Amino acid sequence: MNEFKLPASMKEDEKQTLLSQLENLIEQTYSVEKEYITLTSSYNQLQSLIKQIIEALPNALWVINEDGSVFLQNSEAESLEGLLQMLPPQIKETEVAFDGRHFLVKSTHNEAKTIISATDITEQKRKERLASMGQMAAHLAHEIRNPIGSIALLVSSLAKRVVPKNQPIVDEIRRSLFRVERIIKTTLMYSKGVQPNLSRITLDRLEQECRAAIASYSYTKEIHFHFDLSDHTIEGDLGLLSLALQNLLFNAIDAIEESDEDEGSVWIKTEEDEAHMVFTIEDSGIPLENPENLFEAFQTTKTKGNGLGLVLARQIVEAHGGRVEVQSAPKQFRLFLPASG
Repeated sequence: MNEFKLPASMKEDEKQTLLSQLENLIEQTYSVEKEYITLTSSYNQLQSLIKQIIEALPNALWVINEDGSVFLQNSEAESLEGLLQMLPPQIKETEVAFDGRHFLVKSTHNEAKTIISATDITEQKRKERLASMGQMAAHLAHEIRNPIGSIALLVSSLAKRVVPKNQPIVDEIRRSLFRVERIIKTTLMYSKGVQPNLSRITLDRLEQECRAAIASYSYTKEIHFHFDLSDHTIEGDLGLLSLALQNLLFNAIDAIEESDEDEGSVWIKTEEDEAHMVFTIEDSGIPLENPENLFEAFQTTKTKGNGLGLVLARQIVEAHGGRVEVQSAPKQFRLFLPASG
C-alpha cells in the first residue's frame, strides 16, 4: 500500500494544518460509526420489545402493508391465517364466526400500514346466549306454574273419587306432574341463583328426602337402590342438598332407562376424609356422553329434562363451599361437602 505523502511544495504550517484537519475528520468518522452502532443496537432492542409486546397480547394482531402483504403478526394471528383471508376490505369493526369460534375484528390505518386485531369473544357470546335462554326459560316456567298448580289440585280431587282399576293412571299423572314441577323449580332456581340457608342436617334425613323423591319419579325398569349413608350430621341447606342429590339420582335412573338391560342398580354412599363428607353416586346405566359438557346449561342428550339438573347440582354444592368431581370408568359423581366441625 502506498503511503500518503504531502506535496513537497506545501509549507510546513500548511502541512500541520492539513494533518490536524485529517485527524479531526478521522475522529469524527469514528464518532459517527459509534453512534451508528449505538442507534442500530437501540433499533434492534426496540424492534425486539415491540415483537415481545405484540406476542404478549391475548388477541391476534396483524400489521398489513399497503399491497396487502403481512408486515408483522404474532403467533395467535399465525394460527388464524384463514380468518384474515375471509375479512372484507376496508373493515372497521365486525364480528366474525371462524373455526367454531366468534371473533371481534377491528382495524385502524396508520400511513401506509393497516393494523388488524381479532379478539376471541366465544365465551362472551356463550354467556349471552345462556343468559338469554335462562330469561326465556324463567318466563316460561312462571307461565306454566299456574296451570300446573290447577292440574295438581284437580288430580288430588280426582284421586278421592277414582275407581281402583284407574288408580295407576292417576298415580302416573302425579309422577308426571312431579317431573314438570321439578323442571319449573330448577329453572327458576337457576335463573335466580342459589342462596343456601345453613342448619344442622342428619344424613338419614337426606336419605328420607331422596327415597320420597324416587317414589314420585317415573321409570319403567326394575331398579335397585343401595343407600349406605353414615349417621353423621353436616352443615347445609336441607332442601338444596336434597335437590342436588335427587338430580344426580334421577340422572342415574335415566341412564339405566336408556340402557339395554332390563334392570339396573344405583349406589349412593358417604365417607369422610380429613376435611370433607364425600357423597358418591354410581349406577349401572349407559356410560357418560361428552363428559366435558356435563355441566353446560341447557345441553343434554337425554329425552327427559331441560339440561339444568347437573348444572344446578354443582351450583348447590359450590354454594356450600364444596366441589363436584366426575369419573368416567367406573362412572361416578362425587360430591365433596365441608365436614362439620
